[in-house]
Amino acid sequence: MPLDVFSAHLNQHVVRLDPKRAAFLVIDMINEFCKPGGKMVLPGYEALLPAQTALITAARAAAAPVIWVHDAHRPGMRHEREWAKRTPHSLENTWATEIIEDLGARADEIHVVKRRYSAFFQTDLDLTLKDMQIDQLVVFGVVTNICVRSTVHDAFFNGYEVVVPADACAATGSREQESSLYDIATHFGVVSDAESVVASLNRGAAISNMIAA
Repeated sequence: MPLDVFSAHLNQHVVRLDPKRAAFLVIDMINEFCKPGGKMVLPGYEALLPAQTALITAARAAAAPVIWVHDAHRPGMRHEREWAKRTPHSLENTWATEIIEDLGARADEIHVVKRRYSAFFQTDLDLTLKDMQIDQLVVFGVVTNICVRSTVHDAFFNGYEVVVPADACAATGSREQESSLYDIATHFGVVSDAESVVASLNRGAAISNMIAA
């Protein structure tokens, strides 16, 4: 993808993942957004599973934390901000907010509940990561242009080194996927793929940005 004039001022950044410094954030792979019966289903989540499963398996094998992020909202709020823009969805403590069974989330792994698009906004995610001395994040899930992107922005603002494997994310459309990944790669982190992430985690291989300076 060619760089625009503004983004051409990119400083190319190469990341090497360290299992002691890295965590894997799985964003909103919940029934509400993936499974029949969900109120806002993104078609084709199945295409993400091979890449996501490879990432999760590699993280567990390397003892890097896997953190599951759940979009969940409380009923009875006078003004639920997300519901002001989107149909009411993801009621807390329901099937809707559970991670899809395909990914095998474990109860002994960290689970973060969020009420806004970003996994950092008024949650204890940043505190948790700092307590684990984590400063590298691999972020993936749905949807790229909303919750994944918002989380990536806040991760960057909070000083984390961010990697997004493009084949483990899906947006609301191809235009949104391409645009969001471009913006992340040029301004907020490194965009790569699951194979490169696994190789870096296992062997310390360099992860190069998909956008070339």
